Parts: sequence; C-alpha cells; structure tokens
Amino acid sequence: MTTLIKSHGFTNESLEWDAWLDIVDIDAATPEQIAVLEESHPKAKVSDYYRFLVHQPDILRQRSAAFNAIMYAPGGMARAERELGATVTSRINGCVYCASVHAQRFEQLAKRTDAIEQVFEDPRTAGTDAREKAIAAFSVALTEKPGEIAPADIKALEAVGLNEAEILDLVHSVAIFAWANRLMLNLGEPVFPAA
Repeated sequence: MTTLIKSHGFTNESLEWDAWLDIVDIDAATPEQIAVLEESHPKAKVSDYYRFLVHQPDILRQRSAAFNAIMYAPGGMARAERELGATVTSRINGCVYCASVHAQRFEQLAKRTDAIEQVFEDPRTAGTDAREKAIAAFSVALTEKPGEIAPADIKALEAVGLNEAEILDLVHSVAIFAWANRLMLNLGEPVFPAA
C-alpha cells in the first residue's frame, strides 16, 4: 500500500479530471475518433481529458505519439527519473492532476515515496541523492525560466552522471509537461475522491 501524501494542495492519490467544455460522447464518436482514443491511452475512452482533446483527432494523435515516445521509450533516462521530472514540473506549474498521476508512476517504478514527499513539500530542495537533486533543480529551472538555461545547468547534470541521452530525455519530459499542464489547467479541473 502506497503512503498517502497530501501537501500544499498536492496529493499522490488517484484523481479524476472534469472538463469545462463538452466532451465527445463515445456513442456518437466517429471511427477516426475511436481509433485515436484507442491509440492514445488504455483509459482514454473514459477520460474527460482525452474525450475533450479528441474533438481534434489529428492533434490528439500527434500529442499522444509524442507523449508516449518521450515518457515510455526504452533507453536513455530511467522511466522513474522521467516521472520525477514530470512531477516536479507539474508541481511548479500548479497542475494538481498531473502531479498526482506522475507521482504515482514514480512511486510504482521507484518503489518508494520519499522523493515525492519532498517534491510536494518543496521541489527546489527535493531529491534523495545528488542525482535526484540535480534532476529536480534542473526541472525547476527549465520550468520557471526556460530561456535562461545555460551550459552550467547541463554541466551540473553531467556532474551527477547523466549522459547526453538522459539529459535530452529530461528536457523532453519537462517540456512536454509545459504543454500537458497548460491543457489540464485551462480546460478543466481535478476532482478529488469523496471524503
């Protein structure tokens, strides 16, 4: 059983997401919309998020392909570390829903919650070791001031053992969450479990 974390309005519990605009009714969806939902995510047909985005199936198809390649592709940075970068980014951007989902994924992959507790408490100091601290610090910097990343920021990642492929994976995972968080934050809201 995962330890329940609630801190500064963030949580690792499973949330729902409620769209503020009309979602596609599955019974009225076109064959193309159904195909794109099936390609996108195993739960896309029951998710307000995907059922809203599928109003534009071509864009959703491209978004899902990019997201899945960035977060799940083999090689490069470990999946748990990508999830850590995504969770830090979501915490900085204030996206409670994305932070919850990716906190859970980190916990499933890393088999621990300590780093997530730290991210929710203060992402600027999060990390259980030098490598995690560097990943979190870089994720904060890239999220808050993307135009100010400099060679020293990359060198700090290299100094804790990240190679070029891992650094690129981290940049991709932080960058895709700049997009994902903005969709989530501006098209709907998280729904917490009933108490």
